[in-house]
Amino acid sequence: MNPDHMIRLTALQMAEELNKTTFTSVELTKAHFDHIRQIDGTAQAGIHAYLHLNEDDALAVAAEVDRLRAAGGADAAALHPLAGVPIAIKDNIVTSQQPTTAASKILEGWMSPYDATVVQKVRDAKLPVLGKTNMDEFAMGSTTEYSAYGVTRNPWDLERAPGGSGGGSASAVGAYMAPLALGSDTGGSIRQPASFTGTVGTKPTYGSVSRYGLIAMASSLDQIGPVARTTADAAALHELIAGHDPKDSTSLITEWNDLASAAQTRDLTGVRIGVLEELQGSGFSEQIQQRFDEALQLLRDAGADVVAIDCPNMSYALPAYYLIVPSEVSSNMARFDGIRFGNRVVPEADSTVKEVMAATRAAGFGDEVKRRIILGTYALSAGYVEEYYGSAQRIRTLVQQDFARAFENVDVLISPTTPTVAVPLGEQVSDPASMYANDVATIPANLAGIPAVSIPGGMAEHDMPMGIQIQAPATRDAVAYRVAGGLEALLEDKWGRPLYQQAPEATTAATAGRQD
Repeated sequence: MNPDHMIRLTALQMAEELNKTTFTSVELTKAHFDHIRQIDGTAQAGIHAYLHLNEDDALAVAAEVDRLRAAGGADAAALHPLAGVPIAIKDNIVTSQQPTTAASKILEGWMSPYDATVVQKVRDAKLPVLGKTNMDEFAMGSTTEYSAYGVTRNPWDLERAPGGSGGGSASAVGAYMAPLALGSDTGGSIRQPASFTGTVGTKPTYGSVSRYGLIAMASSLDQIGPVARTTADAAALHELIAGHDPKDSTSLITEWNDLASAAQTRDLTGVRIGVLEELQGSGFSEQIQQRFDEALQLLRDAGADVVAIDCPNMSYALPAYYLIVPSEVSSNMARFDGIRFGNRVVPEADSTVKEVMAATRAAGFGDEVKRRIILGTYALSAGYVEEYYGSAQRIRTLVQQDFARAFENVDVLISPTTPTVAVPLGEQVSDPASMYANDVATIPANLAGIPAVSIPGGMAEHDMPMGIQIQAPATRDAVAYRVAGGLEALLEDKWGRPLYQQAPEATTAATAGRQD
């Protein structure tokens, strides 16, 4: 099979062809590395989705899969369905065989002595790990422009941001540099980049996927999840990484074996879908609202029961989030001081520990990390903790109660994933408040700990993709996948082909042209 056609298959299609020995995992993995070398480039020229590549190890894993599959018998039968399908890992998920930097200078070159639980699951299933993807430093940002190692570009338009903090994973998947990727989502860091790049991103139920080995930003909100090109691919990867982990004190003891099958269910008859009044209309672009309304009509025509839902406290979620997150950031970043963790800066030969810490953090942290540490430290300071942090936690409870009441009447809630399409590079760096506001639709799910899936919803302003978000009650991830998969099929029938197939030539040509 032609390598260019090979890398454009979905992950499940790749798995099927590997099983039929149409091509080998080594051929598939090499095709991805060849494509990465062709278009990824650097922050100055190319998409720059990857920070570190893992070619030798990935090809060794691929060769082992091919050997086991060729041997047949019990060894071949024991292979995971996704064995041999390559994957990329966000750079705040620790890996023992390649650096983990969280896109920060303070961790430059750091090698973890162990693998995160999700990485170990990926290795056990024998998915070749292509490399580590770029991100906003310590996951703080919404454009992947706050990486210490340069920006990542949106494969649909190289002058626009891919979203963040996980723009590297989304761009890698969207530009055919990986069929699957892992990201982390604290307030939309998987779903918002998915919306901006025409990919699928899931924030699982909090506690359904182990956080052991994820460098924490805001521990009560962080959640690892899948990035893919289709709902079924995302669900299959979600099944692989989900499950109880005794190393994670917040891990749920729940089975997650019905996600992939749910994502391929096409019958939406009688499904009750609530439309969140607070997450549409004012503040959302005209064309995004139009695409969203068209999707709602498709759902009605398919037999779903679509009703309006009012969640009055949702409007307070954004300010509450931006008090809770900096507060937890302030605590979690304290360890990176050059003494316990992080590259050390010694300003003078006889510097005190305090001076070393100050110099290390000044040189090692970027502007957005410093901004959130300062804000969080103030919110937790004596005399203000109850006024700010305490009030934000009470609002969090009100948001959770809003969701609970809504789910008494509907199976899922639906909204646009973001108010706008991908923004031009540089636009939000000079205006952090506008960057924060772009997470208005994704943040509530993190505050409530519920699952949410973003799928491509069509093309909006500037010929850029937009996303549609489906949220379900906690532990009902399969319901979210069922509706997401059903709507995905309806949209693809309308378009004539999947959205991710509609601009690949432009992506490759534009990127190659920039490198030339």
